[in-house]
Amino acid sequence: MHFAAALRHLLGRRRFRQLFVVRVTSQASDGVFQVALASYVLFSPERQPDAASIAAALAAVLLPFSLLGPFVGVFLDRWSRRQVLFVANLVRLLPVVGVGMLVATDLDGPVLYVMILAAFSINRFFLAGLSAALPHVVARDELVLANSITPTSGTIAFILGLGGASVARGLLPGNADTDVVIIAAMGYLTAALLSLRLPRELLGPHFDASMVDVRRQVRHVLSGLVAGIRHLRDRPPAAQALGVIAAHRFCYGLSTVATILLYRNYFHDPGDTDAALAGLAIAIVVSGVGFLLAAVLTPVASARLTPPRWMVVLLVAAAVVEVFPGALYTEPAVLGAALVLGLSAQGVKICVDTIVQTTVEDAYRGRVFSLYDVLFNVVFVAAAAAGVVIVPASGKSYVALSLIAAGYALTALAYARTRSFRRPDETVAAALDDVPD
Repeated sequence: MHFAAALRHLLGRRRFRQLFVVRVTSQASDGVFQVALASYVLFSPERQPDAASIAAALAAVLLPFSLLGPFVGVFLDRWSRRQVLFVANLVRLLPVVGVGMLVATDLDGPVLYVMILAAFSINRFFLAGLSAALPHVVARDELVLANSITPTSGTIAFILGLGGASVARGLLPGNADTDVVIIAAMGYLTAALLSLRLPRELLGPHFDASMVDVRRQVRHVLSGLVAGIRHLRDRPPAAQALGVIAAHRFCYGLSTVATILLYRNYFHDPGDTDAALAGLAIAIVVSGVGFLLAAVLTPVASARLTPPRWMVVLLVAAAVVEVFPGALYTEPAVLGAALVLGLSAQGVKICVDTIVQTTVEDAYRGRVFSLYDVLFNVVFVAAAAAGVVIVPASGKSYVALSLIAAGYALTALAYARTRSFRRPDETVAAALDDVPD
């Protein structure tokens, strides 16, 4: 099916469209909220002058949920996921409104940062719930397309929220940051209410009520987590796909740190932060174009090659562009590499999402996606920490570039040699067989 026709078909599914609207509304609100936090440089890795500061900023943003994610994932497999989407957005109002109150009174300090981190952490829980819910609103053969559309559209919504709030912030009188926070809070409330259009039981989890371990998961969170890991161990395609995304994310994290430092200290005078941020913004936009290309190309390529083979192609492409044109260390060369790396990063993630969704049973899907989310973030922070040793302050390092390229290439080789290189297991949870319109 042609991509445009497939897209129209998918958006024609009422339940998918309802879930999709919840996602884009919430992520647009994330972009609005980020604008209000722009002056708090602790949460702006791109402003940091060296790899250590970048790693610290990323750890502050990404690690809090990572400590709790595997545990709260158990609840995604016990509670109505529709209710999780509803309650998560409502609960997120508390720290967001709290931030607004503190900003209005010009108060700073630990309480403000705790509230900001709480809002970020709830968002990660929300996104894991969306991924676990997706197979309940599309047919199995549409999952690659759905995984192409939803994260990419969420990113676009975030950027639109970011841009719209930036413009509004310049036009609003008085304490514009407080007004922007209020707009974000209204967006989260809207997303919560929109989720109520979905039937309570539609998004799962679906499990055998006679299973003792499922009934006890709320009281025995750790045992539920271990059960999720064991289930993943018994699903080699899913486990291997998560291994690929971890290796890819590490390489991508190192490349991200190097790119930030190149714009911050190599392409521009270290004291000219505004010029560095303007140049980096262009690189982010170009990388975003790569994300869009992944959304268009991945469904077509996966249908022809299978998702595992397409992942190998993307990994090899990432390895090549790190060497050329990346090693030229000019701004046009970095932009060219950013385009392909964006395509590779998003394309691999779309395929991994699909493989996990189609090979993990629904009763375990919430835990696995929470583990996936934690892995995704922790590895990225670990890459930034490794960058402290590997990447110089200028960002220019042929050694680092060689290590990143080798990492992509070795990951491609290792994955091509596993049995996950073949089509994923055809066994799917029974819930996928009867998808509501």
